[in-house]
Amino acid sequence: MGKKSRVKTQKSGSGASAVVSPKEMMNLVSELLQKCSSAAPSAGKEWEEYIQIRALVEKIRKKQKGMSVVFEGSREDYFSDLMCWAQYSGASCDSFTVANFGKEGYGLRATREIKAEELFLWIPRKMLMTVESAQNSVLGPLYSQDRILQAMGNVTLALHLLCERAIPSSPWQPYIRTLPQDYDTPLYYQQDEVRHLLGTQAVQDVLSQYKNTARQYAYFYKLIQTHPAASKLPLKDSFTFDDYRWAVSSVMTRQNQIPTEDGSRVTLALIPLWDMCNHTSGLITTGYNLEDDRCECVALQDYKENEQIYIFYGTRSNAEFVIHNGFFFQDNAHDRVKIKLGISKSERLYAMKAEVLARAGIPASSIFALHCNEPPISAQLLAFLRVFCMTEEELKDYLLGERAINKIFTLGNSEFPVSWENEIKLWTFLETRAALLLKTYKTTSEEDRSMLEKPDLSLHSRVAIQLRLAEKQILEKASASGRAKRLHFQKKLEEGAPLPRYEESDIALLENADSDAKLPIILRKLEEAYSKGESWGHRRTGSSTSRWTKKDGVSLSPYMSDMI
Repeated sequence: MGKKSRVKTQKSGSGASAVVSPKEMMNLVSELLQKCSSAAPSAGKEWEEYIQIRALVEKIRKKQKGMSVVFEGSREDYFSDLMCWAQYSGASCDSFTVANFGKEGYGLRATREIKAEELFLWIPRKMLMTVESAQNSVLGPLYSQDRILQAMGNVTLALHLLCERAIPSSPWQPYIRTLPQDYDTPLYYQQDEVRHLLGTQAVQDVLSQYKNTARQYAYFYKLIQTHPAASKLPLKDSFTFDDYRWAVSSVMTRQNQIPTEDGSRVTLALIPLWDMCNHTSGLITTGYNLEDDRCECVALQDYKENEQIYIFYGTRSNAEFVIHNGFFFQDNAHDRVKIKLGISKSERLYAMKAEVLARAGIPASSIFALHCNEPPISAQLLAFLRVFCMTEEELKDYLLGERAINKIFTLGNSEFPVSWENEIKLWTFLETRAALLLKTYKTTSEEDRSMLEKPDLSLHSRVAIQLRLAEKQILEKASASGRAKRLHFQKKLEEGAPLPRYEESDIALLENADSDAKLPIILRKLEEAYSKGESWGHRRTGSSTSRWTKKDGVSLSPYMSDMI
């Protein structure tokens, strides 16, 4: 099946530092684990902690230089092996080939005309790397005894990937050899490149991602060196931070959830060949066929011969794309920024406001989102802000007044204001809050645009600044929208306009064309915009075939949140 596996371990003669004693390395790793496991830093000290952790990691990386397992040649050298292996394993390979698309990197190119919704790609389970295949591999004995591996499927996949990469006879070698040698996730950013994100809404997630990855590495380094069940792992003699960072990024940019063979639950998987598809706007077109036990993908649109085939990764913000995939997507209709809001427990009306929110299925404190499109807020955030701005009399009306229960269901519907005064207050709050958030950035939007015009800007710096600018643009739009709404409702109040009243006969209005305003809120997720996009939902197709269909998100996972 093509070329022989060409795996090698870099030796000290190729630029590695002097041999480091196991004791010295264990001491450094122990120091890193202790630092990463300490209490969270106080507000404003996160960057300082990041610098300290990064200094320890760089010290370890310097000691480990030249110790990683690498493949000779480039990814492109192995694509023919990947296609041959896929065809031999029963995957579909007659509609496309792997090609280089310049700035977008490698992707799939159509070798014939493909119609929208045509099934053009399927990958059988035996090709997938899953948590189950990890349990049945050389990693199995350690998995069975370590609670972290059992609790964190993505970490299991990362170590599974590293183990199989180090085994020349691994059945997944044709796939592993075609994975990138490095990535553009923030784990690969230089310190000065990360600095561009200071003050952004995304920076905390970036710093947490780095800290969690460093902690995981230190934990598993010690485990691999000391646990009896790890004695036969191919990683025992060579498990560097760079190795783990690569594996984490490989999983983070590619993992997906699929059903287990009996369809009773979901498991994490890497899906070879299919994960070569790049992202574009559209709808989810990938599902899992339990009857044929394979991942299936239908065409998102019509493709002509030689055109690139895209899939839709889900309703992700650009912060999520940057952090988990390493790219910024221009004209992202689903872009948004996080905003944390809560009712202060010291507020006199806290109990009443918390009760109204509870009846609507909304916490008294939560993370919401400001969206790039109109309206900038979701039905959940509208409901929260309405309660947040209620007077005592308004709260009593929604708790004890006539048809109070029915009124709860109108909180997230823009057609039924609590009062003109309440609308003025909430939109004033949004306008002011967005403006205040804009002031926390160290640069202006114009300064960001000027920086992006510099030809010598590194790719990572460019992406970081693009993300920073996108956040500001969302906040600017939200502030402008808040002002426009405030003026609109002030005019309503001045004109003495009658307040729309909810009647039971108005049920049709509650299910209007604006899907984000549909009610009841209590039946919907708190913030659909922040759904992780990794759950598979079971449905029946037109035939008797059972099919699992992706609800939201493809090849994406919030790896940064994984904790030890």
